[in-house]
Amino acid sequence: MDGTTNGFVPHGRHLIAGEWVAAEATFRSDPAQGTAHEFAIGTPALVNAAVEAAEAAFWSYGYSDVETRARFLETIAEQIDARGAEITQIGTQETGLPEARLQGECGRTTGQLRLFASHIRAGDCLDRRHDAALPDRAPLPRPDIKLMQRPIGPVAVFGASNFPLAFSTAGGDTASALAAGCPVVVKGHSAHPGTGEIVAEAIKAAIEICGLPGGVFSLVQGGKRDVGTALVQHPLIKAVGFTGSLGGGRALFDLCAQRPEPIPFFGELGSVNPMFILPQAASARGAEIGRGWAGSLTMGAGQFCTNPGIAVIATGPDGDAFVAAAVEALTDAPAQVMLTDGIAKAYRDGKARFDGRNTVTPLLTTAQDGRSARPNLYQTDAASYLQDHTLGEEVFGPLGLVIRVSGPEQMVALAKGFEGQLTATLHMDAGDSADARALLPVLERKAGRVLANGFPTGVEVCDTMVHGGPYPASTNFGATSVGTMAIRRFQRPVSYQNLPDALMPAGWQ
Repeated sequence: MDGTTNGFVPHGRHLIAGEWVAAEATFRSDPAQGTAHEFAIGTPALVNAAVEAAEAAFWSYGYSDVETRARFLETIAEQIDARGAEITQIGTQETGLPEARLQGECGRTTGQLRLFASHIRAGDCLDRRHDAALPDRAPLPRPDIKLMQRPIGPVAVFGASNFPLAFSTAGGDTASALAAGCPVVVKGHSAHPGTGEIVAEAIKAAIEICGLPGGVFSLVQGGKRDVGTALVQHPLIKAVGFTGSLGGGRALFDLCAQRPEPIPFFGELGSVNPMFILPQAASARGAEIGRGWAGSLTMGAGQFCTNPGIAVIATGPDGDAFVAAAVEALTDAPAQVMLTDGIAKAYRDGKARFDGRNTVTPLLTTAQDGRSARPNLYQTDAASYLQDHTLGEEVFGPLGLVIRVSGPEQMVALAKGFEGQLTATLHMDAGDSADARALLPVLERKAGRVLANGFPTGVEVCDTMVHGGPYPASTNFGATSVGTMAIRRFQRPVSYQNLPDALMPAGWQ
């Protein structure tokens, strides 16, 4: 990119119930490169207008048939594809992410929209069940009972800083809520407001093409805490989707719980995603795993919630080879631009927290410059880690910690000491099966996804994916924010007793 804005120029307004709405107060974007732009700042009044429009839209959209919703999702994907070059342009300028990353993320975003369309057409997410009447049953007859999943109502979604497309305006939370039949109000992330705006334009175009009410989707940009508070505490909002920090997510979770009518908060809050390198794998290919870990740790400047921040390996020469290979690969890793100045500062602060600990030994320390980040690596032992739980707090960026253990038995004890995680990984060979079998019951209690011989930074969008886990990885470990099961978050089961088929909701037949 040449640092200029040739093509899409943001107009800086909110999308409220099908209309672009300005506001008196504005904020200025802070792009990694190129031109900054002015954007209207959201207010509680704008939030109220958007939510009331969403509630009005629900009375038609929530009761529409699956074909109407499927076609809407597909049309959003088509409209995003039509703006692909402009989305990549503004996205790279705002975030500093490379073009290939933005193009891939755009494909992931449209792919999940189309996947959800296909999924709801098949009807599986409706979970239709039927217990036919047994009028002659003794001692009491059984009535005719039907069950199916129904949309819950308007949903609030908070855009994520690290995924300007796949977890933001038309990302997984929005797509799954729309698939379920729920209108959406998005609180855009100030790290990429122009990207949010152009994607909102695509959704607006799809609404008009499909003849849907404008309140099906709204985007409120910027604003302080009062805007987020007004959104999650609005009495017409029935659930919240969030991807972000533990502190911000926990604050919103508490607000949802404190409402007169508490609502579910589906927060994905990140984790350290530990990897366990078992003895036979370490002996056969420890250096190879170490190099692979370095690549995963530094991917996207480490700005992934599935970034594998901890590697657990035994003491001894095999572990030393793993560490040496990781250090060598990380030493050669170039500096990368982080998403925002605030994220870069948080990374520096996280590194400083490790530098001030006598429970860790630095293996590689680097200087951080402004908005750029370089990798850092530290080492500790199992006993020190279990005594100092701050070492298990996520550092958002390319910082890794090696935990050395005496062997597989200590790995099990260490695993029991971890908090909830999005992922846990086993690096193993055939001879490690017994040790892996001992670890697996612990890991499946700690994580939403358990991997073998891979790295967790790729999250496949499919029927079988779980992107969630026990707290603090997420606030609802029975749910996933990725994959078709994400739609279930915004539905609830309703039983219909002795109701004629003619009165059953669309999708029953």
